[in-house]
Amino acid sequence: MNETLLVTGAGGFIGGHLVAQLRKLGYRRLRAVDIKPPSDWFQRFDDVENVTADLREKASCYSVCEGVSSIYNLAADMGGIGFITGNKVACMLSVLINTHLLMAALEKRVSRYFFSSTACVYNTAKQTDPQALALKESDAYPAMPEDGYGWEKLFGEHMCRHFREEFGLATRVARFHNSYGPFGTWRGGREKAPASLCRKIIEAKYQGTGEIEIWGDGEQTRSFMYVNDNIEGILKIMDSDIELPINLGSSERVTINQLVDIIEEIAGFNVRRRYLLDKPQGVCGRNSDNTLILEKLGWEPTTPLTQGLVTTYRWIEQEYLNTVGKP
Repeated sequence: MNETLLVTGAGGFIGGHLVAQLRKLGYRRLRAVDIKPPSDWFQRFDDVENVTADLREKASCYSVCEGVSSIYNLAADMGGIGFITGNKVACMLSVLINTHLLMAALEKRVSRYFFSSTACVYNTAKQTDPQALALKESDAYPAMPEDGYGWEKLFGEHMCRHFREEFGLATRVARFHNSYGPFGTWRGGREKAPASLCRKIIEAKYQGTGEIEIWGDGEQTRSFMYVNDNIEGILKIMDSDIELPINLGSSERVTINQLVDIIEEIAGFNVRRRYLLDKPQGVCGRNSDNTLILEKLGWEPTTPLTQGLVTTYRWIEQEYLNTVGKP
């Protein structure tokens, strides 16, 4: 508990929840870093060392790693499918963050290093059917990840492996599958499907339009992991002996249309659906095969989608009313 832990991307969605949980567990020497000023963070704590730094710069990485024992690297320039499709260069440049942090971790004698990867590393040819089999860790090869963001994360995984094999740095890598929950982006273009659809239904309800747009035909399948499960998984994987990348996601697969059905029920409001087939929609089918994490940890994310979405919807609705207000 007396060691200094570094959380990068701490002003973001998952990073903010991770810092909050580490505080609850009793860690008091926490260094939280984000490119945004702390006033713009989703969660900020006055008893934490809050630092604004651009970790694409090598000097910044070396500075924030001073005196640190463990690093949780959640920093990346990313967002939902709309953002990563239209900002491939920005996503790829996040490779500088992981590269410089690994170099700094080695020089500063950091003992453990966590890297947040993504299900976007998986071979897209294996995700062309909405009912395709759940993705197991070996399905990342032969390599054909999503362009831009997926390639950056896959390269980051290999960097972690080589630093572990050549220099002995204990690296842990988790492939996140669509995390959602409160205290995250819900508007502005970077939000992901659960938050985006919650917001759209809230807008349709309060603005009286009664209609929402859905990117694609709504039959794409995904699994969505509640953020509390995400955080628990990060901590378990970091403390484990799992050296190779491992899935961290729910195995509860739904279509986007089913996701809308659930949110409608929570909202108590049904909407008309207008399908935009020319918008980015990602792969046709993706789900997490949790065989390996169950074998290694005896655990997997368990929060039902309906339960997690209640909390998420209520939070976004209150944020909407606080910032936009009723018409």
